[in-house]
Amino acid sequence: MVIDAGHGGHDPGTHGVKALEKHITLSVAMKVGNYIKQNVPGVKVIYTRTDDRYIALDERANIANKNKADLFISIHANALGRPEVYGTETYVMGPHKADGNMEVAKRENSVILLDANHEERYEGFDPNTPESYILFSLAQGAYQESSVKFADLIESQFKDRVGRRSLGVKQAGFWVLWRTSMPSVLVEVGYLTNPNEEKYLASEQGQDLIASGIYRAFKEYKNQIESVN
Repeated sequence: MVIDAGHGGHDPGTHGVKALEKHITLSVAMKVGNYIKQNVPGVKVIYTRTDDRYIALDERANIANKNKADLFISIHANALGRPEVYGTETYVMGPHKADGNMEVAKRENSVILLDANHEERYEGFDPNTPESYILFSLAQGAYQESSVKFADLIESQFKDRVGRRSLGVKQAGFWVLWRTSMPSVLVEVGYLTNPNEEKYLASEQGQDLIASGIYRAFKEYKNQIESVN
């Protein structure tokens, strides 16, 4: 499985008063990987990054595809102009049903504009034009059902075990999910623009709890898949 810590290096992602998304995603990603390595022997964990470096979106997808991963988890933190909004949400690939979902996808996809010759690399995809996203509406793909199942398990863990407010499973057009050929999800672990949630996500305990929720969801997903096979 591949665990992807969103952003990094000269791309800090979003931020709160103090916390930067790139630091929180890396910390949570490493914790998820450690839980899996310690408790689910036999699973090979691959990280897209293990330090504060920039990795292009196409490269993140390539890492998963080259390693023939059977699961891809991209970890992010959210932001909104309204500080009262808080909660977790997990995205799967698909056409957005709400404008808010589109805004999240636009923000996460806009990092491609940092890449040299991005027009060529991303086949003319412009993260800021709605027309570009039509491409994704055709891409439900063979992995949709498994991705939704895994996303559901993550949000259930956040709500029932970790005690977070779950905003549910959503879908939108994320480049990185579109280009991975395996079940894949993008987890927004909370809003850095909400002062309480920023404090929680910046704390060791908050990160441990979020990571343990993702780990338990993975374990449950793996058990379900294996019991079918």
